[in-house]
Amino acid sequence: MSARLSALALSLGVSIVQFWPEWGPIVTTAIVFFVGQFLEGNILQPRLVGKSVNLHPVWLMFALFAFGALFGFVGLLVAVPAAAAVGVLVRFAIERYLESPHYKGHGLRDKARP
Repeated sequence: MSARLSALALSLGVSIVQFWPEWGPIVTTAIVFFVGQFLEGNILQPRLVGKSVNLHPVWLMFALFAFGALFGFVGLLVAVPAAAAVGVLVRFAIERYLESPHYKGHGLRDKARP
């Protein structure tokens, strides 16, 4: 968060020094900065990070919100690897279940019948 605030302060500072009497370019700089940060944080990052760890963007955002609410800043750092690990375990469990005799209809019922 502080890196984004520093970038905002620097970009607006340079814009003010360069275009001081006019407010149009300064406001345009702020709008471009906020639109760029919104697109990067809400669209690009979840899609790119989600594809690299094979997670849907909704699950990735849920993991960030949940871990951030529970564990604060450390939770945000741990959220993506933990969500990826849980995703791998769940996919493995589903794959094993789909290959099991219980799913295919050859479960315990068939063993009990003579």
